[in-house]
Amino acid sequence: MKTPPPSPGSARFAALTAAACLLLSGCSALGGTDDASGADAAASTARLKVAVITHGGEGDDFWELVRKGAQAAATKDHIDLTFASDSDPAGQAELVRDAVRQKVDGIAVTLAKPSAMTGPVSEARSAGIPVVGLNSGIDDWQSAGLLGYFGQDESVAGRAVGGKLDDLKAKHALCVIHERGNVALEARCAGVKKTFGGETENLYVDGTDMDAVTATVAARLTQDPSIDEVVTLGAQFALAAVKSTDEARSKAHVATFDLNKDLAAAVQDGDVQFAVDQQPYLQGYLAVDSLWLYRTNGNTLGGGEAPVLTGPAFVTKANVAAVAKFAANGTR
Repeated sequence: MKTPPPSPGSARFAALTAAACLLLSGCSALGGTDDASGADAAASTARLKVAVITHGGEGDDFWELVRKGAQAAATKDHIDLTFASDSDPAGQAELVRDAVRQKVDGIAVTLAKPSAMTGPVSEARSAGIPVVGLNSGIDDWQSAGLLGYFGQDESVAGRAVGGKLDDLKAKHALCVIHERGNVALEARCAGVKKTFGGETENLYVDGTDMDAVTATVAARLTQDPSIDEVVTLGAQFALAAVKSTDEARSKAHVATFDLNKDLAAAVQDGDVQFAVDQQPYLQGYLAVDSLWLYRTNGNTLGGGEAPVLTGPAFVTKANVAAVAKFAANGTR
């Protein structure tokens, strides 16, 4: 959602949070349903307040998986959770500042545009609020002063995909980047190029307009029939690329990073060769749970020295059945 940077104030944070939650399909400042003993224990102590603030765009299934994981951890740990998002880096930065003004007990943040988060994270640390990273920013979380990081090493994942394409005898890969300047996405395509023995070219598309994504990829496939592999960086973009190959009457195959239930079905049907699963549900879960552990027991996962990796793992037609049932439940 491309909104202008919000003005300061706790009321603004509450309003933005509510709006972001509606856009992200029902997330909320929440506790959860506990058993009787859990409720009694929670009643005896004040709930911690945690904010998860991401760069996710409107209507993205990936971030719904992150939210579900965060919510599951918050329910278990009796945390009041706020989940908010802004794809504009200035807007995301202001959401972090608003969380600081709300005096939350912990913040989990994505570092898709690391320079935009430097100031807000510093303000949180000065206020004594622990901050962890998730999903993007694996090269920047330590220098930013975060307690830990939960996600995939995108360079490693990209290099693994490059090797996979060699195994599949591909010759010319089109790597489709749906958000220009996102360090995680750029690292994926750079990793593919580093290990893939064939030709790799990047194609930038407007990830907020799926019809435009389909049309742009189809146009490039029509222009260059030598492209035999389309690599996308999100499940919904892979499904759009499948349409693109049909429109262009291209023989190119489609592979992707990330997974959801529709993509799992596409792998099962053979429309998509494989997916690289970074387990977004796990990223959200671990980020929230780590803040609870730090606040209640002084624990730091990874010791503050190493990231906690949630991927990559290849999902192919040979093994997709093992994860398809979880994807159908909306947790993979």
